[in-house]
Amino acid sequence: MPALPTTMALRVVAALAQHGTVSSAAVALHLTQSAVSKQLKGLEILVGMPLFRRTTHGLEPTPAGMIYIEQSRIALGAMETAALRVSSLRNSSASLRMHVLPILGDRWFISRLSAFRAEHPEIDVEFMTFASSETFSEADVVFRFGDGHWPGWRADYFLGRDVVLVGSPQALASGGGIHGTADVLRYSLLEHPQTPLSWADFMQAQGPDGARLVLPPTLRLGYYSLVIRAALGGQGLALVPRSLISEELARGDLINPMRLGYPSRNCYWLTTPDDRPRDGQLGAFCNWALAQAEHTERDKDQFVARDGRWTMRQSGPAKPVAS
Repeated sequence: MPALPTTMALRVVAALAQHGTVSSAAVALHLTQSAVSKQLKGLEILVGMPLFRRTTHGLEPTPAGMIYIEQSRIALGAMETAALRVSSLRNSSASLRMHVLPILGDRWFISRLSAFRAEHPEIDVEFMTFASSETFSEADVVFRFGDGHWPGWRADYFLGRDVVLVGSPQALASGGGIHGTADVLRYSLLEHPQTPLSWADFMQAQGPDGARLVLPPTLRLGYYSLVIRAALGGQGLALVPRSLISEELARGDLINPMRLGYPSRNCYWLTTPDDRPRDGQLGAFCNWALAQAEHTERDKDQFVARDGRWTMRQSGPAKPVAS
């Protein structure tokens, strides 16, 4: 039987895939950079081939790395599932159990969760990102991506209906720019199969001319964070909820040419079981999270597009938002 990787090695693989650099993964895992590098090197020796390649835009997974990323998530999910079930046996009245999608946790929750904990220090928060769907009913709050219909669950719109087409300035310039919907086909198209932001839906939203266009093959990436990183790295165009990349748009790291996009029927939702009243600590969290999300969506409406770059709306001439 082949030697198996350690749990920490799997956590390192998942963190590197999600964050893209050793330094960012180290911060997320509360480890030193040398410890992360050592774990990766040890696993690559065990596997017998590299799992990531270094590029100017960070680490990119190799084919072997993609396999380990996928299976690491499954293994870590099984362990989080066990932790969630054991926690439910304790039946602590002051523990809030959440399942949060990794991209939403990374790009939205992490920077805001400390504010909730400051307001409610009496509530323990169990923050799961890999737990399997079979344990959703044991969680107090599940953040989902979809059309908002899950039998047995109350769903409130959270974020992400406003989906925009984005690419890096360098990628757009190298392809001659986008002056109409058909120009999109000159570029590589990026997608994450488990996040159904459909290129076909985007094309149909552009009208009859867009609906008739034949899409080229897409580059599919195992994490949605990889889709965003690949777009930042100039590897193609992506469809991304604007609320997840407002900073990149404001800095000009990503461009939204011709303000192209569409209102997606698939977006992020805050869901709770129908049989669980939203009162007490659950009500406190849901009210806080929905208010924060509404604030995020309201803030994005204060931006206007100038030459594909989003700037703050104001009475005088628009000025770029400071990075």
